[in-house]
Amino acid sequence: MTDKDTTTKEVTTEEQEGSVETQSATTPRGTPVDGHWWWGTGRRKASVARIRIRPGDGKFDVNSKDLTDYFSELRDHQNIMTVLQKTNTKGSIDVFVKTNGGGYTGQAGAIILGLGRALMKYDPTLETLLRSEGYLTRDPRKVERKKPGQPGARRRFQFSKR
Repeated sequence: MTDKDTTTKEVTTEEQEGSVETQSATTPRGTPVDGHWWWGTGRRKASVARIRIRPGDGKFDVNSKDLTDYFSELRDHQNIMTVLQKTNTKGSIDVFVKTNGGGYTGQAGAIILGLGRALMKYDPTLETLLRSEGYLTRDPRKVERKKPGQPGARRRFQFSKR
């Protein structure tokens, strides 16, 4: 072994010891596939949301807009932020969302599911918490299709006896 190999080995040992000491609930434990991001995909009704997260300072962008600018309903904003609050990751990760299809409520539901999936990859120890809160369960309900011979999915034309 040369001196170069010895110094490299010592540095990596010191780095490993330092990372073990500073590990907390918000430290990433999984390894991102591309080396930089953790991904999650969520779907709800006709909406699809693709979520990317990374360690950061709490930035939350939805379609290149701030979360509060994109969702005008306070309810949708609070439901999304509840996922980060329950997992103690609020303010410690950056979240970037691309969503399309459906309406605001469907998109918010898709973001919640995608965020839960991304957080599970980010830190696998959060899985039991996310699953018990329902953030990893897809809501399968969709709009029922309109049937022929009637004005809506269930509504019928008025019946006339005579």
